[in-house]
Amino acid sequence: MKPPPFEYVVPDTLEEALEILAERRSEAKPLAGGQSLVPTMNFRLSEPGLLVDLRRIENLAGIRGTEDGGLEIGAMTLQADAERSPLVAERTPLLAEALPWVAHAQIRNRGTVGGSLAHADPAAELPAVALALGARVETCRAGGRSRWIDAETLWPGMFATAIEPEELLTRIRFPPAAPGSGFAFRELARRSGDFALVGVAAVVRLDEDGRCGMARITLLSVADRPLVANEGAKVLIGRIPTPAVIVEAARAVAARDVDPPSDIHASAAYRRHLCQTLTRRALTAAFDRGGDRPGHAGPRWRAGGW
Repeated sequence: MKPPPFEYVVPDTLEEALEILAERRSEAKPLAGGQSLVPTMNFRLSEPGLLVDLRRIENLAGIRGTEDGGLEIGAMTLQADAERSPLVAERTPLLAEALPWVAHAQIRNRGTVGGSLAHADPAAELPAVALALGARVETCRAGGRSRWIDAETLWPGMFATAIEPEELLTRIRFPPAAPGSGFAFRELARRSGDFALVGVAAVVRLDEDGRCGMARITLLSVADRPLVANEGAKVLIGRIPTPAVIVEAARAVAARDVDPPSDIHASAAYRRHLCQTLTRRALTAAFDRGGDRPGHAGPRWRAGGW
């Protein structure tokens, strides 16, 4: 299929783009990488009257470290560039681990980090990672006005965001990792590059005595938005993460945190089983990588066999 008729503009500056969005509001749609938007237009699932191509705008792409040890990524940064960035691997290893799971390499060569977050697909990896890491996004509107939105409140529902029609997502900021943190991402798809049947991102932190001081578990493809598994995290807090405790937390996620849908790809029961299995694997890997000093890999009994 082909998309319905639409207008197309390529502004040279951010302010020009924002003025167009302010003037045309709901009928205008920003075009970042286009790897998600264009297919939905071809299937007539999206029918914007105007596409505002952002590719000529300077300073919307780039990867920078922040003074506090965090990371800032411009919205137009290609997913492939973030995937290959040593700075991303150093400061946000969870993001680095998840990026190779995003579709195919050809898609990541054109798709953008900000475009994925703004598209708000509940089966996408990057929103779940941003939620797990406590990221924030900056949006701008005409007149130089801007605001920051926490990932917690960015996605109110399927393919929906808290970004207003006249606003443009311009950058994403990831906070620094706390000492002793460990990260892991796990996903299962029918074929490499397909949308995940279930995906899990885990961030944990061990205290000096080896107990879990913080746990953050997020899932994708199980709800109408990326989901935080609070019940599973509660099982871990204050406890030594033995294999039995990790299994208990994974069971809590599957039993109390999720109510997955059934579709042509997988039944709800199978997705619930995947939630438990992938959560167990992600938590095991995250605790392996956590510790109270850089490079600490955790007690050897936690590694392998999962």
